[in-house]
Amino acid sequence: MSTPSAPSTTADALTTPPQSARLGTTLLVIVTAYLMVGVDSTVVNVALPDIQQGLHFSRTGLSWVLNAYTLAFGGLLLLGGRVGDIVGRRRTLTIGVGLFALSSLLGGLATENAWLLAARALQGVGAALTAPSTLALITTNFPEGPRRHHALSIYASMAGIGGSVGLVLGGMLTSWASWRWALLINVPIGIAVALALPRFVAETPRHAGRFDAAGALTGTAGMTSLVFAFIRVSERGWSDTWALLGFGTAAVLLTGFALIESRAGQPIMPLRLFANRNRAGGYAGVLLLPAGMFGAFYFLTLISQQVLKYSPLRAGLAFLPLTLVMFTIVRFVPRLLARLGAKPVLLTGMGLLVVAGGWLWRLRPGDGYVSGLLGPLLLMGLGVGLSFMPLNATILAGVEPREAGAASGLLQTLQWLGGTLGLSVLVTVFGTATRHATGSPSEILTEGAARAFGVGSLIALTALLVVAFVITGRKPKPAA
Repeated sequence: MSTPSAPSTTADALTTPPQSARLGTTLLVIVTAYLMVGVDSTVVNVALPDIQQGLHFSRTGLSWVLNAYTLAFGGLLLLGGRVGDIVGRRRTLTIGVGLFALSSLLGGLATENAWLLAARALQGVGAALTAPSTLALITTNFPEGPRRHHALSIYASMAGIGGSVGLVLGGMLTSWASWRWALLINVPIGIAVALALPRFVAETPRHAGRFDAAGALTGTAGMTSLVFAFIRVSERGWSDTWALLGFGTAAVLLTGFALIESRAGQPIMPLRLFANRNRAGGYAGVLLLPAGMFGAFYFLTLISQQVLKYSPLRAGLAFLPLTLVMFTIVRFVPRLLARLGAKPVLLTGMGLLVVAGGWLWRLRPGDGYVSGLLGPLLLMGLGVGLSFMPLNATILAGVEPREAGAASGLLQTLQWLGGTLGLSVLVTVFGTATRHATGSPSEILTEGAARAFGVGSLIALTALLVVAFVITGRKPKPAA
C-alpha cells in the first residue's frame, strides 16, 4: 500500500464526520467486514479432510488451500491500502467485500482443485482490499486514547476470535451441509456489509498518488516463491531442484523488493516505519506469533479428525474452549494496558503461547482430547488474547496522522505473511519428519505434528525474546 495516510484534522477530515451516537454502529459494520477476513483464514480448516477427498489433494499440497488465500492477502495488503488512500477507504472496502463474496461463491462451486485454489487466491485479493481500509477507518474515527484503545481491542480480537470461530463454524457447516458452505456462508454476509457501508460509514477524501506496482509485484512473487520452496521440500526433500530454484528466486525477488522500497517515492512498505525501536519490535512480534499459531490450527484440525476420529462438527467444537477464553480475556486487556503498559502484558501472553507449544510437542498417539489438547488450547486462548491487541497498540501509538494508514497496513501485512510463511515452514517440518516414518497412519501423523508444534513453540519463544529485549516498555509520547 503506499501506504495509506491517515487523515489529519483539517484537509483530511472525513467527508461526513460520524456523530458519537453512530460510532457504535459504524464500528459494528467495520469489524463485521474484518471478521469475515479472520473467519475465512480458518473456516476451511475443519473441512480440509473432506476437501482433500473430494478434490484429490495430497496431504502436503492440501496446505495450499490455506496458503493460496493468505499469500494473496498478505502479499497485496500494502497495495490494497494504497488503493484506499487514492480512491477512498469506504469505496475500497465496499469493492473488497464485494469481490470477497463473489470469490467465495466461485470457491463453493469448485469441481477441481485448481479451480478452488484460484478462487481462494481471489478471496485473498478481496481481503487485501478490505483489511487495510477497516483499520484505517477506525484510526480516523476514534481519537488516540481510551476510546481508540477500546475500539482497537474489539478490532484486534476479531482476527483471533474470527480464526477460532471459523473452526467451529466450519465444523458445523461441513457436518450439517457440505464443505462448500464454509465458503458460501460469506456471500449473504458480504452482501449485507456492502449495503450497510454507504449508510453507516463516512467516506475519507481521495489523495493524489500512484501505485507502487513494482514493489507489490516483487514482494508478492518473492513470498510465493519462498512458500512454494518450503512446500516442495516437505514433499520431495531438501535436494529437490525445484525447491532450490524456489529459494534462489525468492532471495533475488525479495532483495529487489527491499531495493525498490528504499528508493521509491511512494513505497508500499516505507522502511522509515522501522526506525522506532518499539514499533520495530511490535512488527517483529506480529510476524512471528501467527507463524506458530496458524500451523497449530492446521495440525490440530488433522489430529482431531484423523487421529481422534472426530466428525467435522465435533472437531470444530473442540476449539470452543480456545474461543471462549480468548473472547473473555480480550475484554480486560484495555484495563491491563492502562495499568501495566504493553510490555508486561505481552510477555505474559507470549510466555503462555510458548508453554502451549511445548505441551503439544509432547503429544503422543494415545493421548485423548482432555489429556493432550484441552490444556494447550486454553493456554493458546489466553496467550493470543493477551498478545495481539498490545502489539497493535504498540505499533500504532505515537504514529504521525499522515502515516497511520501505512503503519496499520504494514501491521496486517506482516501478520498474514507470518501466518503463511509459518505454516509452510511447519508443513516442511512435518513432511521431513514423516517422509520415511513407519507405523500406523495415526502414529505417523501425531509424530510429525508434534515435531511441527515444537518448532512453533520455538518461534513463539523468539517472539518473546524480541519483546523482552527490543520493546522498552516506556509509554510513547502522543503524536502531534
